[in-house]
Amino acid sequence: MIERINDICVEKPSIENSLKVGDNECIIKDAVFFDLEHYIYKKPICIGVFGSCFYDYKNESLKVTQYMIENKKDVKSILKLSKQYFKAMIEKGKRYIVTFSGNNDFTVINYLFKKYNLEFNIQDYFTSIDLQKQYENKIHKSIGLKALEKEFGITRENGVISGSNLAKTFSKIVKDSEYINRMPNIKKQKILLYNEQDVVSLFDIYTKWNDVFINSI
Repeated sequence: MIERINDICVEKPSIENSLKVGDNECIIKDAVFFDLEHYIYKKPICIGVFGSCFYDYKNESLKVTQYMIENKKDVKSILKLSKQYFKAMIEKGKRYIVTFSGNNDFTVINYLFKKYNLEFNIQDYFTSIDLQKQYENKIHKSIGLKALEKEFGITRENGVISGSNLAKTFSKIVKDSEYINRMPNIKKQKILLYNEQDVVSLFDIYTKWNDVFINSI
């Protein structure tokens, strides 16, 4: 399995511009920003990439953690690491999880936690903030993450990968133990950078919400 931890320097977030959640003016210090790449065939098969980050006020950076599957043996290992990550976040006092269309990711990972007897359900420990739902409640129309990024002026330097192409890649990885060794390193890095951009975008959108939407939801 590939484990990748990266610090990304970002602008110090503005509480004033951040999305308000109920009576809470800002949840940045209590939140993780989460996204999965996964493979489903009728039922969830595996997590391809687990990605999550939180804002480190001391160093003014995002702490991004990623796990990427390399073979079938990693299917359970990546789940164990994911559970350990969430438990560590709970110990840090994190109690919100920010996603985009997060129910899809929660359904996949919670199904796999149950399948492999890992006894963990994300929504039992975190309050979900789904930016897609927040947008739809505000604007009354549906939107994808890439389209929402454009509204916030976010440009992806490494391009976009379709979900179907990612699923095909993870399907090959779990079916062929040697496939990962034949994958060019640049392709592995592209997948990791794509997922990293997803979680960084969640942070950027959340913390600049009122730059685009003046009135709080």
